[in-house]
Amino acid sequence: MKVYVYGTGCGAGDLIDTALPLEQVSGFVDSRPTSETFLGKPVLSPEDLAQKNYDLVIVTSRHTEEIALRCEAAGIDETRLLFLKNHVTLIDRNQSYAAADELLGTAFVENLRSAQVPVPVPPWAGRSHLEKTDLENDYVRVRTLEALCGCLRDVPGAVAELGVYRGSFARCISLLLPDRTLYLFDTFAGFRQEETEGYGEGFIGAHRNTTLEDVRKQLPYPEKAVFRQGFFPETAVGLEESFALVSLDVDLEESTYAGLCWFLPRLERGGYLLLHDYNDPALPGVRNAVARYEEETGKRLSAVPVCDRNGSLVICG
Repeated sequence: MKVYVYGTGCGAGDLIDTALPLEQVSGFVDSRPTSETFLGKPVLSPEDLAQKNYDLVIVTSRHTEEIALRCEAAGIDETRLLFLKNHVTLIDRNQSYAAADELLGTAFVENLRSAQVPVPVPPWAGRSHLEKTDLENDYVRVRTLEALCGCLRDVPGAVAELGVYRGSFARCISLLLPDRTLYLFDTFAGFRQEETEGYGEGFIGAHRNTTLEDVRKQLPYPEKAVFRQGFFPETAVGLEESFALVSLDVDLEESTYAGLCWFLPRLERGGYLLLHDYNDPALPGVRNAVARYEEETGKRLSAVPVCDRNGSLVICG
């Protein structure tokens, strides 16, 4: 049986580490391949896959609609696709809107139809700068970011992300705060080796699969971005800056602790540090790092947990 995995990011890594042994995978597929191999297996475009024999294609990305259309255009058999995320849609129980349209008007009907989605657009979002694809990975996390950014009008300082990975969250920060300098800290080559003991090959390999230039291409305002490539906090040496907003997303305890120690004293009053994975049981080091920081500084952080997919924590400046 020839099984291919669509995706070369964290979703694919999680699948390999938890459910599908790597030896059962013939290769990986990616809409925009960044390398020729992933975890030692070939990476194909959908068009290349269509020319090969395959029995099953497991789609690990959340960009379901985009991938479905790409596969259809490439001629991939839709009955061989297994979508793991965002694969369920709502069915409209209204058989026809004709009578309502005639009696109540087109505007009323269109508003009714657009409101019936799994998570409606909150009224405060108004005319959001975010695009639909920006919300597909973690709707609650990105909407939380949007709400926080809306509270920063009178808060000075730059913005930063430690743990950029492929840049999807950095892109959202750039869209929402286009006038701020955006510092981006990452190795763009994976974790420190000594921190990854006990973690799976898929998890480690997925985080190596990124490049600085691929992230730069994602940013709507790349001229406002300052890349600090390498291991943190060494990459922050000499930086004299305060911050209105910080995204801290490095998954592991020592790196998270280093981020807290460096950024929190530089967080402006009224600013926010958005800590990813705080309540994620698969990444207990993040929560441990917060406990260490509070114990060693003797300070109880003013923070609010978020009910997003990975259990973020908003720390208030």
